[in-house]
Amino acid sequence: MLHRYGASEIEGAAALLKAGGVLAYPTEAVFGLGCDPQNLAACERVFALKQRPPEQGVLLIGADFAQLEPYLALDQVPEERLQVARASWPGPHTWVFPRSAAVPPWVCGGHEGIAVRVTAHEPAAALCRAFGGALVSTSANPHDQPPARTAQEVAAYFGDGPDGLLLAPVGGDAAPSSIRDVLSGAIIRA
Repeated sequence: MLHRYGASEIEGAAALLKAGGVLAYPTEAVFGLGCDPQNLAACERVFALKQRPPEQGVLLIGADFAQLEPYLALDQVPEERLQVARASWPGPHTWVFPRSAAVPPWVCGGHEGIAVRVTAHEPAAALCRAFGGALVSTSANPHDQPPARTAQEVAAYFGDGPDGLLLAPVGGDAAPSSIRDVLSGAIIRA
């Protein structure tokens, strides 16, 4: 059964994630599907809900840079490139970093790096803080469908598939976050 959490019930949503659940929650522009990145079964459910190949991997969001650091091979990133990425946060900017050994293979899929973002959207940031770390964040939609921007669209796509739904508005951004390579600065998705 799908549990619905109001914005004031962040702790309950975080407990669901800690217990291995999959949660739909609002981000800067769209609803995301999230789970504990260390939980293989939860990540497999996210891929199944999206009907997306696991080789594509997922990105991680955090409330602050410290939540993302364990997943990053910062010794491979020149200081000036790190400063560029950090100056864009919090905000709707996703950066692909060299990954550390802490990144589970199911998170990065077939990619060498790991995509991460410090979210500026307060409900998502509060969720990360209550969870105590970074979360999987992938748009809430079946593969090749437009991302859900409302709780009603999430329900239409997935029914009771996710274990929970955080009822809060998405941010004011018109499109999902940009994605750039931290080492080269190259734009992967505008």
